[in-house]
Amino acid sequence: MNTLWSFTKTVLKAFKANQGLLLAGAVAYYALLSIVPLLILVVIAFSHVVDQAELLATIGHYVEWVVPGQGEAIVRELSTFLQNREIAGWVLMLTMIFFSSLAFTVLENAMSVIFLHRVAIRRRHFLVSAILPYLYVLALGVGLLVVTLMSGALERIHDDRVARVLLYAIGVAGEILLITSIYLVMPVGRLSFSHALIGGVVATVLWEITRHILSWYFVTLSRVADVYGSFTTVIVILLSLEFAAILLLLGAQVISEYERLERGGKPAVKPQPLRTDR
Repeated sequence: MNTLWSFTKTVLKAFKANQGLLLAGAVAYYALLSIVPLLILVVIAFSHVVDQAELLATIGHYVEWVVPGQGEAIVRELSTFLQNREIAGWVLMLTMIFFSSLAFTVLENAMSVIFLHRVAIRRRHFLVSAILPYLYVLALGVGLLVVTLMSGALERIHDDRVARVLLYAIGVAGEILLITSIYLVMPVGRLSFSHALIGGVVATVLWEITRHILSWYFVTLSRVADVYGSFTTVIVILLSLEFAAILLLLGAQVISEYERLERGGKPAVKPQPLRTDR
């Protein structure tokens, strides 16, 4: 128990030294910029393969996992854009592709701060860093297509309870795989798959607890609509993304500190608190 408590304090201290909350804020902000363009690209690309209404329903269901309570609002914006898709020229499409990748670019930079001991030894080629976010965009799109097709198949099950359980299980499995891949790919160098998987499972469990608490809070106690008015949707989405980014980066910090313990020494570069010149 003392060892666990000592390790927890070490992780939190390192997370603070790495300005984890500031990094999470940056990731959340750019995720806010990326989420709508990313979903628009997914719908435009795959609406030729699957029914558009079915695709939007799936997006609305799983967007709730990222931004609790705001899935309907985001789907409504997607529907509005699709009704006017003729305005989407090549310039707008290229702009959306660029913005949809920003969240992954910033996330990779945040991981570089947390895994600084790796960056000090080996740096990733800039072309890999440039291509990696777009590969994640493509992977998410394909994953969403697969989930949509599976959801359509599950709808044929007459027992609604079984269908809901299976949909939830698919969502949790996809969430674990996504977070595991982030821990496995985003940091420079090779990370043990078992470490990444453990981090993915822990982060998923923590986020499932957090998102249910957020859903309950926004429905029962929150007065954010009275304070922010028409900005409510943006504020709620940003707040949800902030919590998600904190848990994601905190999980990465746990893996980073565990790597240090396995090496039996201190990090190659000790995290230093952010200081401003006076």
